[in-house]
Amino acid sequence: IFHVFCAEEKLVENLASMSTRERIKAIQKMPETMKKKREIRNNVLREITEKSERRGTQFDCCTKCLRRTEVSFRRFRNSLSEHFHQLWLWHKTLKIIGGEFGTSVLSYFIFLKWLLSFNIFSFLINFSFITVPQFIAAEPNNLSFTGLELLTGAGYFQKTVLYYGFYTNATISKTENGASYNMQLAYIFTVGMYFVICLLILLISMAKSFCRNFINPQIYSGNASKLLCTWDFNITNEKAVKLKQKNLSTQIKESLTDVNKEVLNYSVTETLVHILIHLGAWAASLGTAVAACASVYFLTINNLELFMEGHKNDLESQAAMLVLPIVASLLNVLIPFFYSWLGQLEKFQNPRNRTYVTIARNIILKISIIGILCYYWLDIVAASKSQCWETLVGQDIYRLILVDFIFCLLGSFFGEFLRRIIGTTVFVSLGMPEFDIARNVLDLIYAQTLTWIGILFSPLLPGIQMISFFIVFYVKKVSLMKNCQPPRQVWRAAQMTTFFMLLLFFPSLTGVLAVIAVTVWRLKPSEECGPFRGLSSMFAAVSEWIKILENYTGSKWVVWIYNNLITSELFFFILSIIFL
Repeated sequence: IFHVFCAEEKLVENLASMSTRERIKAIQKMPETMKKKREIRNNVLREITEKSERRGTQFDCCTKCLRRTEVSFRRFRNSLSEHFHQLWLWHKTLKIIGGEFGTSVLSYFIFLKWLLSFNIFSFLINFSFITVPQFIAAEPNNLSFTGLELLTGAGYFQKTVLYYGFYTNATISKTENGASYNMQLAYIFTVGMYFVICLLILLISMAKSFCRNFINPQIYSGNASKLLCTWDFNITNEKAVKLKQKNLSTQIKESLTDVNKEVLNYSVTETLVHILIHLGAWAASLGTAVAACASVYFLTINNLELFMEGHKNDLESQAAMLVLPIVASLLNVLIPFFYSWLGQLEKFQNPRNRTYVTIARNIILKISIIGILCYYWLDIVAASKSQCWETLVGQDIYRLILVDFIFCLLGSFFGEFLRRIIGTTVFVSLGMPEFDIARNVLDLIYAQTLTWIGILFSPLLPGIQMISFFIVFYVKKVSLMKNCQPPRQVWRAAQMTTFFMLLLFFPSLTGVLAVIAVTVWRLKPSEECGPFRGLSSMFAAVSEWIKILENYTGSKWVVWIYNNLITSELFFFILSIIFL
């Protein structure tokens, strides 16, 4: 018996010293019963556990403390990361919207949050590098504040850091021999670097979104993974569980809708009728856009004549200039409702196609109106006899943004609240309205385009737009929850965000860069105001700075970049090909 026990003990020790794979094979080849093999395997596992415990006792107390500290720190870091993720701006709100209304409506709010981050970044940069230094050299404002300036942007605000004309062209320094701050270079480089950063961020975001939603969509949104592997078993709160269930249910419905979509086969007559309806809708939308642009153009001419004939500091004449932004905002609010009606009349099979067509019509309208306004500012106002045409442009953009914000709030009331009242009490067959993604997204792009144009003429304009976007988010969220119903046709809109970014890049940002380039390189600044007074162009400040740097050996690389890149048409041509 003793010999048998010693043999078994030696066998267990030999098996314990083997690798897992070798041990399994060795036990399988033994000429023993299954019961005996299980007993040997259990003895081997027990031996391995005892050996590891004996080794563990050899570690000193410091090593154990370090291991415990490392594990505790890792748990604390994961917990902290989870809490910060929960505290991220509107994190819970976006999850609720996605669960209730699907990714199509959620894409609007994600886009709004993304634009808000752009304006926060712009405001911080402009305030830090342009506005704060100006406070040192600022002169006292002797104009009285009446309150009407909040609507007109004129009067008291003319002599504040809100507008281009208030900024000095002098080199700022606290002491005679201390460090100096060139306001001309700070102004043009801050604005220029901001647009370069915006361009890069937008291109990178578009590339990531395109890769995620077009090139490899199955990696990020597989139906099997959503059904089997998406649930988070750490969720224990009842509200969080219900919200997660709604979110997953909506996503699966959207994916199944894409898979099971039906293709209707029309007869030749029905196809011709649909083509005629589409052509008629496009003719009506383009004709409406042309009429709107014509009315805005004639209003701009009268707007300039009113300003030139009236007293420049007369607040009543300035208040009369609210006619242009009110009419422009009315056109931007009312005509999209007409476009939405046209989209319903065309009866698209896929709601995604209807949204894309409505967005295309809205972008033609809004960009055309902005194009007319830019022509008015750069060709007519810049050539006028105004003492400070840059401030006049900044006031116009201020009024347009403010009135557009007011009409956006009114649109939520009249377009969604009253529509719900009518649909639930008067005409019950209409029901509650759906959230109009196309109209609301184009309102955001229109407002952001105006803000980008206005940065050069009013550096603090992104701060105003930042506040307005913040308010719009909550107004739209409340209006969505109270007045709108989920889309009748569920559809996956993961690709919508990419499309929104594309519209923001072209024609919005590319058009703004063209306007800024013309203003900086071609137009002559005002003689009596602004940091570039007395120069042939804003860019002349950079040219004069480069001439000074030519005398310093350590700055030769800056001169080389200016001569071979900044002033090179070939460089910008290659750059345009790469980006476009």
